[in-house]
Amino acid sequence: MKYETVIGLEIHCELKTKTKIFCGCATGFGADQNTHVCPVCLGLPGVLPVVNRQVVNYAIKAGLATNCTINGYSKFDRKNYYYPDLPKNFQTSQFDLPIAEHGWVDIDTEAGKKRIRLTRIHMEEDAGKLVHSGTTIKDSASSNVDYNRTGVPLLEIVSEPDMSSAEEARAYMEKIKTIMEYIDVSNCRMEEGNLRADINVSLRPVGSDVLGTRTEMKNINSFKALEDAINYEIERQTEVLEDGGHIIQETRTWDPERGITLSMRSKEEAHDYRYMPEPDLPPIVTSAEEIEAIRKELPELPDARRVRLMDEAGLSAYDAGIITSSRAMAEYYDAITATGADAKLAANWLMGDLAKNLNAEGKTIEESPVDAKRLGEMILLISKGTISSKIGKTVFKEMWTSPDAPEKIVKDKGLVQITDTKEIEDIVDQVITANAKAVEDYKGGNKKAIGALVGQVMKQSKGKANPQMVNELLAKKLG
Repeated sequence: MKYETVIGLEIHCELKTKTKIFCGCATGFGADQNTHVCPVCLGLPGVLPVVNRQVVNYAIKAGLATNCTINGYSKFDRKNYYYPDLPKNFQTSQFDLPIAEHGWVDIDTEAGKKRIRLTRIHMEEDAGKLVHSGTTIKDSASSNVDYNRTGVPLLEIVSEPDMSSAEEARAYMEKIKTIMEYIDVSNCRMEEGNLRADINVSLRPVGSDVLGTRTEMKNINSFKALEDAINYEIERQTEVLEDGGHIIQETRTWDPERGITLSMRSKEEAHDYRYMPEPDLPPIVTSAEEIEAIRKELPELPDARRVRLMDEAGLSAYDAGIITSSRAMAEYYDAITATGADAKLAANWLMGDLAKNLNAEGKTIEESPVDAKRLGEMILLISKGTISSKIGKTVFKEMWTSPDAPEKIVKDKGLVQITDTKEIEDIVDQVITANAKAVEDYKGGNKKAIGALVGQVMKQSKGKANPQMVNELLAKKLG
């Protein structure tokens, strides 16, 4: 029997507020253990939580950016379960009345665009963190609890089971990450746990509309782990079914060292939490006017920006997709073209030399030593013929370690392109005389031989000869 895969994701997105969701404790990452805590986030008797309004605004903004319906009336609930990193023995979350519902985002697949529906987005508090003495629970002699993360605001973004491969799941999570970065509600640093996913995977016979029994993999915080875990789980479930077995509904964990999923606990019921309305928090009431005001704060979102770069700047779908994959890169690109630099050249330099140098030094685009304005000015020098593309690479290298304007670097280093016909012609004549074999090959029908001659001219001129003029003069003199 042939099986098809059904995947849904629950993405937990940590919001970038300065304080926690229900108290004034700091949310900064990396502080000493249990230093960002207070009686409220520790759940001590007699305390009362107060909702951080910025969390609500961020949740509405996220809902609008993902085409959700924003509920003007929503409420918090207590999600009851016991775990050592949950000091209250319940998590304050949202159950039947979330802040946002029924949204969607589009992803690109090999077959074209695919729409992934969002069931809901709801607000909740994060749990704490267990700090093991070893690398895992099994090889640890002890575990401590760090409650710094307790109460840090989260959005849980729940998809419908609309994905059918690990590649689609990755594309969906990348799209959610990009949107959250664009609207500036989260840092989305996956290595710090700002963005992580619970993955639900099931198989069903091809053609069936009945969902199979699913397994859930918790707290996946890298795109590679997401793909690897899904692919392994598909393979594991296929083997179980083909051997006549049954899939058990359970929670599993991903072991990256061994490349396998491992059972953590069974999950016999789909809804195994006891929810009750949170008695200490009033409902969240948001007017249509307030929602509209937040909508007006939304920036140009990645899909719209991509279309604009294709339509107005003439970029390919691939180039526009790469540039708009992060808000920082898209804004850097717009700043380059704001200087008047050619759109395609700007894309080439951004995705080429700039990206190469940033990757080599492990820098983000925000940390680039070459700002967008200077890069745009250098591209303009190339377009005007002041320097060649080859000289541009030399100038760019100087700009990486110097704050000087590209025009000053060109002047100080004597890098102005030679455009004097007589000067270039003299060099061309010398090269033709000194390279009889290449000349003979060219005249014999090997037109590619002109490339060697062009290279020699550029070498003698130290890269300063105008390449177009060199090609034209050689073609004319060689017949």
